[in-house]
Amino acid sequence: MDTGNAAWILTSASLVFLMTPGVAFFYGGMVRAKAVLNMMIMEAAALSVTMVIWVFWGWSIAYAGKSIGGIFGDPASGFLLKDSMIAKDGVFTSTGLNDNKYPVSIDVAFQAAFAMITVALICGAIAERVKYSTWMIFVALWITFDYAPLAHMVWNGGLLSADGAISQAIGAQAHDFAGGTVVHINAAVAALIIVLIIGKRKGFGTQPFRPHNVPFVMLGAFLLWFGWFGFNAGSAFAANGTAGYAWVSTSAATAAAMLSWGFTEKIRTGHYTAMGAASGIVAGLVAITPAADVVSPLWAVVLGAIAGVLTCLACGLKFKLGYDDSLDVVGVHGVGGFTGTVLIGFFGEGTGLLAGGDWRQLVVQLLVALVAIIWSAVITGIIAFALEKTIGWRVTEAQEVGGIDLADQGERAYDFAGTASSVLKEVK
Repeated sequence: MDTGNAAWILTSASLVFLMTPGVAFFYGGMVRAKAVLNMMIMEAAALSVTMVIWVFWGWSIAYAGKSIGGIFGDPASGFLLKDSMIAKDGVFTSTGLNDNKYPVSIDVAFQAAFAMITVALICGAIAERVKYSTWMIFVALWITFDYAPLAHMVWNGGLLSADGAISQAIGAQAHDFAGGTVVHINAAVAALIIVLIIGKRKGFGTQPFRPHNVPFVMLGAFLLWFGWFGFNAGSAFAANGTAGYAWVSTSAATAAAMLSWGFTEKIRTGHYTAMGAASGIVAGLVAITPAADVVSPLWAVVLGAIAGVLTCLACGLKFKLGYDDSLDVVGVHGVGGFTGTVLIGFFGEGTGLLAGGDWRQLVVQLLVALVAIIWSAVITGIIAFALEKTIGWRVTEAQEVGGIDLADQGERAYDFAGTASSVLKEVK
């Protein structure tokens, strides 16, 4: 065993796990005060439901099972982690080591955390109006039929991998270092499809929906930046120079995106806002994710700067096109993920058009991104439509207006009435 690799990837798994609580604060601060608990418990469901599915068959579909058509793995092969966990003298351990000489059980943990954060991103688009019970069922179905197969296709030698059919046909290896397609494009397209099915919040487009706690948003953004070191640097799957460079390129692109978003916002509105800084941070993290190991320091900065401008502009499209993406999942993760994936075709070292390559890298990156979009749209559409026609997605209009926290969770985040009453009693 390489204990250095083992320690680093297990630490990375824990960092990626932290990203979902980070998203809970990021999204929780953006919603109105009457919906913050619902948002946070939806993130908790993303952690909990995903982990149960991963143990039963998610790991097998994504990584452990025999490949079926390059699209998904046999769910029975690794059912209940039987391919990766074994008991010795009454104590469970890993069945063995992977190619990087650390236990397969650590791979299970690392990839489970990736699945958690991916589905967690979706709920930002559907904030303030969705039943918790429906969301839990959706998470189980989506991880099973969408996320796990797409992870298999991209990262386990499937259709969209570097050795897959598309790469072979074009003559260039598709590249997605840490999740431009599997995580960000996938989650954003899924979010858009659900939004189109369930409809807008009451008052969308006619009244402002202001974030209730901007410090929460900033806290969430900083936690995400910290957790992303496990997300990207951990995707080197070893404690090596590539992991170190991924840390550097991730921070360089993120810093550039935060600044370019801020400059764009200043030109458009006259202000550098904290909300803009937080959103720019996330946009940069998203965009560098697929490219963190193959773009030079210069191109990492350029990539982040481009992503910051494009995502800032893209977030206004929902008002022009009329879809209610509550917290800009499509604008930040969809546009950011697509930008980072495609720009590998320009900036990828030795393969990109501007970094010593030819046109084929760009073509394969575009094709893989488009297939991921179609996959996510079709699978999510089937799941979301079936749930809409059976148990339904939305709380009632009265519950939405009164606050989904009270309607669905029976709680309030802030007991303003109770606090005021206590103060009056003390005064008397």
